[in-house]
Amino acid sequence: MNSEQIKQQENAYLANTYSRYDVVVVSGKGVRAKGADGREYLDFTSGIGVNSLGYCDPGWVRAVSEQVALIQHTSNLFYTEPCTKAARRMIELTGLNNMFFGNSGAEANEGAIKAARKYSHRKYGESRSEIVTLEGSFHGRTMATITATGQDAFHKDYDPFLQGFSYAKMNDIADLKAKITGRTCAIMVEFVQGEGGVNPLDPEYVKEMAAICAENDILLIADEVQSGIGRTGRFMSYEYYGVTPDIVTVAKGIGGGLPIGAIVFGEKTKDTFEPGDHGSTYGGNPVACAGADYVLSRMDEDFLANVREVGEHFRERLLRTPGVAGVTGVGLMIGVELTDKKAADVVKTCVENGLFLLTAKDKLRLLPPLIITKEEADEGIDIIAAALDKKHAV
Repeated sequence: MNSEQIKQQENAYLANTYSRYDVVVVSGKGVRAKGADGREYLDFTSGIGVNSLGYCDPGWVRAVSEQVALIQHTSNLFYTEPCTKAARRMIELTGLNNMFFGNSGAEANEGAIKAARKYSHRKYGESRSEIVTLEGSFHGRTMATITATGQDAFHKDYDPFLQGFSYAKMNDIADLKAKITGRTCAIMVEFVQGEGGVNPLDPEYVKEMAAICAENDILLIADEVQSGIGRTGRFMSYEYYGVTPDIVTVAKGIGGGLPIGAIVFGEKTKDTFEPGDHGSTYGGNPVACAGADYVLSRMDEDFLANVREVGEHFRERLLRTPGVAGVTGVGLMIGVELTDKKAADVVKTCVENGLFLLTAKDKLRLLPPLIITKEEADEGIDIIAAALDKKHAV
């Protein structure tokens, strides 16, 4: 089918849940995607942080292809090697205790919520079940995770919501303390908020928050769905803060392009789930885990140091770009504040000029593949600069 036929068929058969750009993507290699018309696009989105090694990394393709030729799926009633290999790498990289594989970030966060409540129910009774999240947070689109999300825009039309969630102001320790009660079982945060505007938490705020959790046996849950797996230049973004969460959730970049998520448990929570408490038909899928195992094998210090170095190059170049008011984020998780133009308009113009970008609130959001070079970064920033030029009509 040509581009027009594909778009017509989508309009006929798919629910209208996405506002797509006028591009039909058919292939990709490295940091570049190719449209059905043969045009190439530099991709600063990574499929919203999923294609951590870019498009079709040869080692990743080999690992996935070899596994799919052996067995594509079996149930969790049996052992499989890719699942255990990927789990071992994750535990070695985090220093935590054990983990559970699911299919997505929302599913991982659902499981974390269940685990936090069970942990407190067993120790303190069912009255201790409330979870505090932060304003501006985003934790998913299922009923539990959309309730956990601290943004009113995502709550419209979906009430009644689950009980037991409250929202504290980001980086306001007094407000956090006010939201904590004797019923609080966990605090769930993104150490770098993604959808909320690419905003890192303040180190002093995190230090006090972690102390409150430790003193009151309140679980600290780190949502690393977007910020984890090397995205910020550390394996997990919480490493910048010197804290160890009790539960960590990951997805997006761990699979390198395949649907997979995970809950990682620390010492307190490692034995919370027992057989029958939680499950996932596709969780631990051998093909997805083979891809994840390969991605995790790449996460050594040299790889992460390069993410930090290229991320700093992005910041330096962007801050010198007319029309840029400021840059937020860490590593290759970057938010760009604009002086006057609307982020959505700039993204549209950049797509037309061969660059894929994202937005986060009123900012541009950049989540390029972690393998991007400084030269490729400069190429994309030049396109952004042209879109921000006052002479350019957006």
